[in-house]
Order: sequence, then C-alpha cells, then structure tokens
Amino acid sequence: MNVSTKLFKDFFESEKAGGLILIFCTIVSLIVANSAFGNSYQEFWHTQFANHSLEHWINDGLMTIFFLLIGLELEREIYLGELSNIKDALLPIFGAFGGMIFPAGIFLLLTFGTIGQSGAGIPMATDIAFALGILSLLGNKVPLSLKIFLTALAVIDDLGAIIIIAIFYTKTILWTNLFAAIGIFGFLLILNRLKVRNLIPYLLGGVAMWYFMLNSGVHATITGVLLAFAIPFGSGNEKSTSYILQHFLHKPVAFFILPLFALANTALTIGDNVGEILLQNYSIGIALGLIVGKPLGIFLLSFTAVSLGICKLPEDLNWKSIIGAGFLGGIGFTMSIFITLLAFSDPNIINNAKFVILVSSLIAGLLGFLYLKISAK
Repeated sequence: MNVSTKLFKDFFESEKAGGLILIFCTIVSLIVANSAFGNSYQEFWHTQFANHSLEHWINDGLMTIFFLLIGLELEREIYLGELSNIKDALLPIFGAFGGMIFPAGIFLLLTFGTIGQSGAGIPMATDIAFALGILSLLGNKVPLSLKIFLTALAVIDDLGAIIIIAIFYTKTILWTNLFAAIGIFGFLLILNRLKVRNLIPYLLGGVAMWYFMLNSGVHATITGVLLAFAIPFGSGNEKSTSYILQHFLHKPVAFFILPLFALANTALTIGDNVGEILLQNYSIGIALGLIVGKPLGIFLLSFTAVSLGICKLPEDLNWKSIIGAGFLGGIGFTMSIFITLLAFSDPNIINNAKFVILVSSLIAGLLGFLYLKISAK
C-alpha cells in the first residue's frame, strides 16, 4: 500500500467514524436543548472567555484546524491523489461545480430580493464526514471508485465554499491586518522554498496569521487552508512535514473538533411552529437546494462532461452510483451551518436555517443510502 493510498484509507476511516459520531452528537444536542436543561445548555455555549463566547472560539478558532486538515487533504489530492491526473480529476471537478451552481441557483430563484438572499451559499456545501459516514454503512456494496469520487468531490466542494466565504461573506476589511496576515503567509512560503522542514515555525506563524486574519474582517478559518499550502509537502512520503501533520490531525478533528462544533451549533429549540419555519422562502430554498439541486447538478454536469469526452466514467461506476453520490452530496451540515452563521445576523433566521439544514441533510442522506443500497442489488 503506497503512502497516498494509506493516507486516503486513514482519511476515509476517520471521516467515516467521525460522521457516525456527528450523528450521535447532533441527536444528543437536540434532545438536551429541548429538555428541562435546554436554557442552561444553550447559555453554556455563550459563556464568555477572553471576550468571546465558547461557540465563537469553536467556530472561529477550532474550525480553523478543520480547514487546515481540508487544505492538507486537498494538497495531497492535487499532488498524488485523485486530482493529480487532470483527466481523472475533471469528473469530480465538474460534479462539484454542478453541485454548487444548481443549489445556489434554486435558492436565489426563491429568495432573490428578500432578506434570505444572502444565504445562497448554504445549500452549496457538502459535509465530508457525514457523507462518507453514510457511504461507509454500505460497506463493500459500493466500489472504491465511488468513495474516491465522493471524497474528491466533497474536498473540491469545500474549497469552493472557502472561496465563497472569502469573497461574499467578508463585509468590512481592515487592510492593515489583512496585509499583516498575507505578509506572514509570504514569509512561510519563503521558509518552504528554503526547505525548512520543522513544523514549529509554521505553526507559530499560523497562529500569528490567524490572529491578524481574525481582526481583518476576512473569516479567520481561511488561515487554515493558507497554512496547509505553506507547509512543505516534499515527496509526500511518511517523513514529509505535510504527511506528519495531516496524519496527526485526523483523529482530533474527527473525534473532538467536529463533534464539539455539532454540539455547540445544534442546540436548537424545536417549538410548535415547525410548519411556519419550513414554509419560509429561505427554508424552501435550502431544502430544495440540498435535496434536489445537489444530485441534479452533480449528475448533469458529470454526465455532460463524460458525453463531451472531457473525462470518462471509471469502469466500476455507473450513472446510478453518481446519482446516489449526488444525494449524499446534499448532506450539508457542518459547512452549511458554518455559512449560515456568516450569512445571517438574525438569531431566529439562523436557528430556522439550522433546523432546515438538519432536516434536509437527514432526508438527503436517507435518499442516498436507500438509492445506493437498492441500485447495488
């Protein structure tokens, strides 16, 4: 087993287990939030520490580490993995592109000119952990190529979400701090070119870059992706700096950071106005975007690219598999909730959108699981 295959297996296994833990944490969080301890539970996440709430530290601090892992995985995919061969990479690239455009288009059709319009990025995202967690439940009934396709698609999807966050969800920029962050990034790139392999200066520089990015107006989690590409990749073997850090981060992210994010961001009180929540134009946009737009966009653009001879479908895959992966791509959860926090300022809209994301992701996951299970027979 080569290094790239081993890391993909590690990544898939950690995301698979992490996805199942995310489901458990979400259920627990919803139960506690709607129990007699609901108010205390919600207040806990708003406990102030160093002028910020615990929820803020998780969303702007710990999630930067999650984005760092995504960046490292993306870098590996580009150098050694599914994205290293442009012919192989084009299928998940087109799929991811369709999976972003169609949901956003559906959402904007329903919300254009309303207060919900700013949430167009919400249904564009795919949750890697949840999607791979559901796919893993099918075991050997799905081919390895589908797991690789979905992983590459979700990683590209996350890159798209990161770009969207940087461009569309940055409101006020403090240029001095932004230039300081960019300057630190440039310094780390110089260290990379000088073949400095010690992780310590990169991590210290990453913390400083995060601080200035946090105070620049650009979302601080972008730092994680920038840092990933500054860290030396080398040959990508087990002794490379990038490999060592990526391998180390798998378990803390899957078993601590993402579950903590789920607990902090799904403390939702479900009242008796569920019908009213689901009928809001942004709610319908999120639901249709994730459940319909995702699979439709992923399938149509993948099919178009293959039909035009731009790329080819792996031999062990068929279009039913791609449709099934498209439904799993509709599991937004982590990234969708993350974008919700940036898109809206009204607490009621945020809570409503979170609830719809949970329901829609559950439906998309069930549809994907059942569709792939039936088609495998």
